[in-house]
Amino acid sequence: MLAGKRILLIIGGGIAAYKALELIRLIQKAGGSVTPVLTRAGTEFVTPLSVGALAKSKVHEALFDLTSEAEMGHIELSRSADLLVVAPATADLIAKMATGRADDLASTLLLATDKRVLVAPAMNVRMWEHAATQRNLAVLRGDGVLFVGPDEGEMACGEYGPGRMAEPAAIVQAILAALGGGPLAGKHVLVTSGPTHEPIDPVRYIANRSSGAQGTALAAALRDLGARVTFVTGPAAVPPPAGVGVVRVETAREMAAAVEAALPADAAVMAAAVADWRVANASVQKMKKDGSGKAPALEFAENSDILASVSQGPKRPKLVVGFAAETTDVVAHATAKRARKGCDWIVANDVSPATGIMGGRENAVVLISEAGAEAWPRMGKDEVARKLAARIAEALR
Repeated sequence: MLAGKRILLIIGGGIAAYKALELIRLIQKAGGSVTPVLTRAGTEFVTPLSVGALAKSKVHEALFDLTSEAEMGHIELSRSADLLVVAPATADLIAKMATGRADDLASTLLLATDKRVLVAPAMNVRMWEHAATQRNLAVLRGDGVLFVGPDEGEMACGEYGPGRMAEPAAIVQAILAALGGGPLAGKHVLVTSGPTHEPIDPVRYIANRSSGAQGTALAAALRDLGARVTFVTGPAAVPPPAGVGVVRVETAREMAAAVEAALPADAAVMAAAVADWRVANASVQKMKKDGSGKAPALEFAENSDILASVSQGPKRPKLVVGFAAETTDVVAHATAKRARKGCDWIVANDVSPATGIMGGRENAVVLISEAGAEAWPRMGKDEVARKLAARIAEALR
């Protein structure tokens, strides 16, 4: 899969640096070679001896290595690789990249390279969520830097949330995708996400509590496996991922039109929480109280069934995945929905208020297929996305 590919691996300073050792092993197992660069902080967590032994290569640490720099070694290093991977990427290293600082070997390589860069962030949840870090991430995404992770979970510091470095296997999949060799390379996947807003008048609408987080995570996971992703999103609370084709819509009818325009596709993942009804007599002007205490009479019309249309239509993808957000009898309702809609899989979950799932960071799903119901443990939405994306890749082989 990575035969002949050369990876320049920059190992930053963080407890997640130990995962870089397994990452080296997996890259080599896939046929690639690794040239390691260890930051000064990185040496506090893993040793040059262990990194070099696994990589079977010299470990580069210092910018001012007289032997190397006589031939401008940092330039050669930055240009000879097929891909630069930063794992773990600390908040400090990400800040250096975003501001163009080059005060050590790692940051100089990142500034001097003409190759793509893949970053696996790892830091405390508060550092990850800090406005400064988010600004830096936005800059790097705008520069074309690729990201994998971070995952959500318990930190070494005892806190919980996003910030854990992606697992080595997930990073390898992202490497494959970055180099055009992922399992979904050459495949087109349509993903819908977010809620729809159905107008009542120019300032009011009917909606639901969907944040779009799960659909966004799925689009990113499919992209990381090499797919060309068309991402049709309603007005979600989370921004769309970089590296996908984004189509923004507001209403269910707009989403239906966008989905039809995006076909054909190899797979369709219909994660959007589409409104079942729209207001048929929506006002063109803001409705006002008239002092009578009488509420306006809203007339409802049923929206078209996008999932059924895709599943039963002439441009049906090879694999159609629907979602079912339920509050009671989750498996029974989802199983019936799969049969009724004609899709291949249904990803079902319990969105009762007590679960904290709708709008939250975690999900607990049941995958309904012809084989039956498979319950997955509760996990971060990014992890659910990667697991489902891997299943989709297997199904499209």
